[in-house]
Amino acid sequence: MPLVLFIRHGLTDSTGKKLVGWTPNVHLSERGREQASDLIGRLEQVDIDVLYSSPLERCRETAAPLASAKGLRPRVREGLGEVHYGDWQGKSLAQLSRTKLWEVVQRTPSAARFPNGESLLETQARGLASLDPILKEHPGQTVAICSHGDMIRLLLAHFLGTHIDLYQRIAVDTTSVSAVYAEGNRRAVLKLNDTGTLDDLRSR
Repeated sequence: MPLVLFIRHGLTDSTGKKLVGWTPNVHLSERGREQASDLIGRLEQVDIDVLYSSPLERCRETAAPLASAKGLRPRVREGLGEVHYGDWQGKSLAQLSRTKLWEVVQRTPSAARFPNGESLLETQARGLASLDPILKEHPGQTVAICSHGDMIRLLLAHFLGTHIDLYQRIAVDTTSVSAVYAEGNRRAVLKLNDTGTLDDLRSR
């Protein structure tokens, strides 16, 4: 079945506390490794033909157990990586929430540009530019993509036809799976932020 499975990486010690962005050597926590292992059982009944990953460690570590169980080798794509947060990278969310730009990101993200980084519109465009050749290379197949919360939400907003200013309304928890039917020009979002069993995707 032509499916795209968007998988957010597992929990890290910084998740929900700090905006690590492209900081190197940010690894899964113990709970994050458990979440990554749990993906094997959750997706046991789903035939995955190919698995792509952001280049960042937390995504590659999330993808590795599932790839091994499915007999796949993860393919790394730079364009599926985290938002380039620029000067915001490495700062705590508590600290950032006191800035004027924080309000823009929350209320009108289409107008937000991170200082010395990229805009969220550019992030969305980068993700779509990376996804398009993947879909063309694997027509009719099930493609799993391990990426980041904001990137996945921005891509899902595109498939839902949702304006980027509303993308914050889409929840994407750690190791959640969101499924998009993709065949030719047809698109349908089948699952959002699923953290349970995904056996029903097999019957589709």
